[in-house]
Amino acid sequence: MIDPPHRYRPEQRLRHRRQFDAVFDAHCRKNVGPLAVRGRPNDLPHNRLGLIVPRRVGNAVVRNRVKRLLRESFRLLQHELPAGYDVVVQVHPHPPGTLGDYQRWLARAVRDLDDEWRRRRG
Repeated sequence: MIDPPHRYRPEQRLRHRRQFDAVFDAHCRKNVGPLAVRGRPNDLPHNRLGLIVPRRVGNAVVRNRVKRLLRESFRLLQHELPAGYDVVVQVHPHPPGTLGDYQRWLARAVRDLDDEWRRRRG
């Protein structure tokens, strides 16, 4: 069976604390809108996404909606974003936006991270 081109697979998720810690230890962060996006190269042909949505963002319904919108944004943008990064998105309190808002914020942040890593490599 052939996977749909925009599927969000399990191997595209950051799940373990050591994976999150590795991204945090890279000290590369970009703030866009209510998102603080951290990233580091992962030497894989695809990006991986981790989410941090604290209680301050809202109740469980609001937090889950924000997470769904971020995962959907990542899924739709995965072929347009620079590949090969582990990305952790930390959400700050804000009124929930639309899918388009999250796509814009995420795309801008990941491209800025890519620019920063290219600059660091020289």
